Amino acid sequence: MLLAVATSPSQLGLALYDGATVAAELIWTSRQRHTVELAPALSGLLGRVGLSMSGLSALGVAIGPGSFTSLRVGLAFVKGIALARHIPIIGVPTLDAVATSLPVQELPLAAVIQAGRGRIAVGWYKASENRWQAEGPARTTNADALAEAIHHPTLIVGELSAEERQRLARKRKNILLASPAQSVRRPALLAELAWARWQSGQTDDAASLAPIYLHVEGGPS
Repeated sequence: MLLAVATSPSQLGLALYDGATVAAELIWTSRQRHTVELAPALSGLLGRVGLSMSGLSALGVAIGPGSFTSLRVGLAFVKGIALARHIPIIGVPTLDAVATSLPVQELPLAAVIQAGRGRIAVGWYKASENRWQAEGPARTTNADALAEAIHHPTLIVGELSAEERQRLARKRKNILLASPAQSVRRPALLAELAWARWQSGQTDDAASLAPIYLHVEGGPS
């Protein structure tokens, strides 16, 4: 069983996945209490499906971009389990999991998350071998600049405020906005990505795994 852990400033998520089924998934809003909430939440989740820590065989964790503090808490939590139980750890870029929320299509995709102070982090993706393939590193921008950078039909999925959605929706001909429900960061999707990388031998070193940091704004047109 693989455990996936996703942390952001306002949301935490856990999922248990065995390659065929999502045994359990939990998403909740936290008021900066990540450190004290993760362990009890995991204990409760394992209990609900009749598992113990010894039933975990691998760990997946969102590595950003995102809030420095929340990412560090999630990474420290997962690294502690990996080192204590000697099981593999797989780091997954957060925007890869966001992009996976939408079916692969022959259109460019912008996956977005909040970056604070009115900014958003954007990762650009294209369809490749029936999956979303990232095109370069994530960068920071804002909703208006993102809208101006888009000149052809483009999918957008991820965390957006109501105001940001309104700004982007003005370019209806070129911007195809995913619904808020489609844009929820699901730890089960993170688990699927981590599982696939684990099965192909793409594991990370627990001691050196670090968060992804944001680059300056930009994006394709």
